[in-house]
Amino acid sequence: MPRKTRCRKVCCDYGNRRFHTEDRRDTQHITVEEVEAMRLCDMEGLSQDLAADMMEVSRGTFQRILYAARKKVATALVEGDDLLIGGGHYEVASPCHEGRRCCKKCRKNMDQPS
Repeated sequence: MPRKTRCRKVCCDYGNRRFHTEDRRDTQHITVEEVEAMRLCDMEGLSQDLAADMMEVSRGTFQRILYAARKKVATALVEGDDLLIGGGHYEVASPCHEGRRCCKKCRKNMDQPS
């Protein structure tokens, strides 16, 4: 019997949830934690070890999440599919991963005047 999926930590909930193509052939569904994994590694440039720590998952789990996300995005780009972000098992970390290293997105929001 498989273990229960642990809740993954993400920095924020994403506002853009759907990306359309011109011909809308099919839809690739990607979870919020898959987007977060790509953001941490590909945008922030973090190692998989540090990114896994920020999401509170093992490195192996993080790698599976990241590879699944990259495959879905690549398929959407090559095949011309829509990309729909939603679902998953996550919670938004507060504030910015509870004192751990701040991500660029949170630093940008802190630098902007209110």
